[in-house]
Formats: sequence, structure tokens, C-alpha cells
Amino acid sequence: MSREIEKEALRLLAKLSEAHGAAGNEDSVRGIFQEELGDRVYSDRTGNVFFRQAGSADGPCVMLTAHMDEVGFVVQSVAKSGLIKFMPVGGWWSHTLLAQRVRIRTRKGDEIIGVIGAKPPHLLEKNERERLVNIEDMFIDVGAANKEEVLQRFQISLGDPIVPYSPFARMFDPDYLLCKGFDDRVGMALVIQAVHMLGSCRHAGTVCAVGTVQEEVGVRGAQTAVFGVNPDLALVLEGTPADDLPAVSEDERQASLGRGVQIRLMDPSAIMNRKLTQSLIDLAERLQIPYQVAVRRSGGTDARAIHLHGAGVPTAVLGVPARYIHTHNSIIHLKDYLSTLQLVVEFLKHLDRKRVNDFTGFIL
Repeated sequence: MSREIEKEALRLLAKLSEAHGAAGNEDSVRGIFQEELGDRVYSDRTGNVFFRQAGSADGPCVMLTAHMDEVGFVVQSVAKSGLIKFMPVGGWWSHTLLAQRVRIRTRKGDEIIGVIGAKPPHLLEKNERERLVNIEDMFIDVGAANKEEVLQRFQISLGDPIVPYSPFARMFDPDYLLCKGFDDRVGMALVIQAVHMLGSCRHAGTVCAVGTVQEEVGVRGAQTAVFGVNPDLALVLEGTPADDLPAVSEDERQASLGRGVQIRLMDPSAIMNRKLTQSLIDLAERLQIPYQVAVRRSGGTDARAIHLHGAGVPTAVLGVPARYIHTHNSIIHLKDYLSTLQLVVEFLKHLDRKRVNDFTGFIL
């Protein structure tokens, strides 16, 4: 792909991944979606955002979707000492949290930096060194003297959203990108950039670009979003867990950085339309787009709600592998993002109603 496309990808990934957007508090990401796609963006009463790009009159309606939210926390209470107790929003492993920086967004829109407190090793008892600290026992220190200062001077309130503090960075090898929130800001970047690219070429289908809310707490936004779109077909774009790690044998790896777009066949939340996924595999092979095929034992996506809508929606999940998702720092590979983008755009350019009907034609 061209240098211009790579530059635009990096711009969108940085802007979106750094945005503050824990589940239920996706306003910043919603704003970026509208900034990038313009005045024709609209929302529903759940907070999902939509943009329709028309194709030919008889073309199918394709839902091109990603979720706006990220795993985060909310302020649960404030102690007299000024230390803040917090609750997780989405799936966290407490082992990754101690001594990490966070950003609390107040109702005024200010961002307060804090750190998740940790005892120094000098003060730990032997039994403390050997056990995992529960999130319920952790606290955030924002540098306040007492509770009154937190509430009045800092103007932090109960329920204020919290996300990791993790600036976007290119690593020593600049194709490796580091930040929080790639699950699923990488999907949001793909949706926006694919729409921009499709705007300059002919395509038969109407593309409805969607950013959903609250995927990380039970695929809630997708349930109302798919009702509003009523699509003929759906592509769910995700930041998927990379498994190229020492704990996973090479024979079991299905999401390695630098090896291309992941085409997911199934996970516990959805068995994808096999004709649709095979069509994507065939296209990737024909265009020599690097790809990986995945059958996942755990996890799930917005496909859970989308593929069951109405009489059923042929659905596929395309993912950019990301190491260490649901932590403060994830790593993706730029070439995986670009291979996903190319596959999405090329697939949608040539998608017509006949092909969609082929995906849903079952012999009885």
C-alpha cells in the first residue's frame, strides 16, 4: 500500500487509541468518528454511531462495524485519606495493574492522572509476596491530601470513568506500535479508513459504518445497532488477542504479529458463515494478502448479537492481532493492519447482491 495510506493509518491509530473511552463513556471516540466522517454521522439512543455510504440502488447493505469502548474502570468510592477505590469495567487480570498510571475523566472533562498504589517490597510480608492482590483491595493515588480535596479541588465524582495512561508510540522497529486500547480502536481506525477509501471508487453495496458501545461488558451496543441497520451482511473488525507467546506452542498459534489479517471461523460467541469466510480466504489468496485462520476456544465479539439478528445475518470477524490486550500496553504490527484494510476494501468493492445471496443459499 502507498505511503499516504500508511501515514493515514498511523494518524488514526494514534488519535483513536489514546482517546478516553471506557465502556459506557465513549464520548471521545464518538466525537472522533464524527470528525472523520462528517455531518452525516448519526447515533441511536444507546450511543452507537452510524455513517451510510450508498452504493448502487440494488446493492446489499453491509454493516462494517467495530466497538468504540475499551476496558477501563470507574470511581467507586473515596476514602478519608483521599485514596480512590475503583471498579473494573470489562475483563482485567489484577496481576497487570499495580503501579500503573491511569487517567480519570471528571464530569467537567478534565483528566486527572493517578497511579494504582502498590506496597514497596521492603514492606511486604512473606505471604503477601506469594498472593495475587484483588482489584477490590487496590486504590488509586491522585496526589490528594484527603477526601475533600479529591471531591472539591480535583472535582472527581463517583462513577467517573478511568482508563490506562499509555501514549501511542512506534517501537525500535517502527512497524511495531505500542499503546492502550487497540481492542478495539484498531477496528475503529479500519472502519473509518475503509470508508474514506471506498469513497473514491465504485461499489455496489451500501456500506453502513458503525461504532458500537459497551462491547466489553456484554455486547450491548451491537444488539441495538444491528436492529437499526438491518444489514444483509456484516464484517466485524477487531483487535484480537495475539498468541505468539512462550505459553502457546507454535503448533497452536493462530494470531502472530506480522503474519497478516486474522480470519476467524468461530469462537464461543458465534460460528461464522462458512461461505463468507471462505470467500474472504479465497480473495486473500488471490491478491496475495497475508492472512491467518483462527478457531478460538475463548473470547467473543459483537458478532454474537449481529449474526442472530432477524432471520440471520452472514457475519465474519476480521482481526488485527494484538499482544497483551486488556492491559495498559498492547502491541500490534502495522502490516497486519494494512493487510486487514486491503482485504476489507477489496471485498466490499466487488460485493453485490448475488454474492450475498450465495452466502445464505442452503440446499434443503
